[in-house]
Amino acid sequence: MRTLKAVLDRSLTAQAVVVFVLGVGVHALLRRDGNIVWWVVQSALLTAVAIGIVAVQRGRTGRATGTDPRGIAELNRKIRHRELPSEPEERETMRRLVEEQLRRMERGGRWLPYWLGCMGLIAVGLLVLGVITGSVALPLVFGLGTAAFCCWVMWMRGRAMESHRRMREALREAG
Repeated sequence: MRTLKAVLDRSLTAQAVVVFVLGVGVHALLRRDGNIVWWVVQSALLTAVAIGIVAVQRGRTGRATGTDPRGIAELNRKIRHRELPSEPEERETMRRLVEEQLRRMERGGRWLPYWLGCMGLIAVGLLVLGVITGSVALPLVFGLGTAAFCCWVMWMRGRAMESHRRMREALREAG
């Protein structure tokens, strides 16, 4: 499992394969009567858009920190494992990465209540439609899934921010 995670951290191609396979699987589950070629085409398009967004984000982060995407993946691993680099250049790069990521998370936090509100409206809207049509089971499952997903996002965001703040303090203490 560790090697799979390491490959997914470092390889954009591996991430693209996972997104594509998941996209085809979701299409197969949700559109059983559709054509398999259409599932593949839609999944390929969604994969291209998702990987394009990730590549642009990695490029921005790389320019802000002065390192390549593989270096960023390694520094993120060290942040998660609370490892402080011993070399001064790597420490400075990590400091820039931590500051950049904290800035992005704090800036994104302004939009979080709107996102949560939108997700809540969608879940409530589907529950209302389910009550009106008499089919409550699927909207209820979707509503619970949406609530669980929103809680997971909040938990992961808090965990990441705490990890980055802890690393920022460790880097300040190290000089």
